[in-house]
Amino acid sequence: MRSSTNLTRSVPFWALIAGSLAAVGGGTWTAVSHIRTMTRTLKDGSATGVEVYAGQAWAVLGAVVLGAGLVGLVIALSLSAARALSPAATVVVDSSDDDQPGAEREAVVEAAPAAEVTEAGVVATPDEAVASR
Repeated sequence: MRSSTNLTRSVPFWALIAGSLAAVGGGTWTAVSHIRTMTRTLKDGSATGVEVYAGQAWAVLGAVVLGAGLVGLVIALSLSAARALSPAATVVVDSSDDDQPGAEREAVVEAAPAAEVTEAGVVATPDEAVASR
């Protein structure tokens, strides 16, 4: 039986946040440093074609990476908001065998309304539940 994990304990979620923050930092550094170099060399008159034309391409690349990092942070925020709004599964303990000593307790998970528990105890989506009938 698979239970949903808490989002704060999800490694892919934290990898998304860490990667997005790294992309934001790296993109910002790349864009700002090349724009700063272009501005400085153009003002003092020592600018070469490499600093001006290649600097523009590097600044655009840095802006694209910065934008991708911001999109990743928006996705992480959306995932956390969606997870906060989804209903959590509750565990109900069947205590009908409490009168017998040593009897095993059976735990049943009540899933969200969009899912059903099949005969094997596996949570199935509505399409899978209809197909198994």
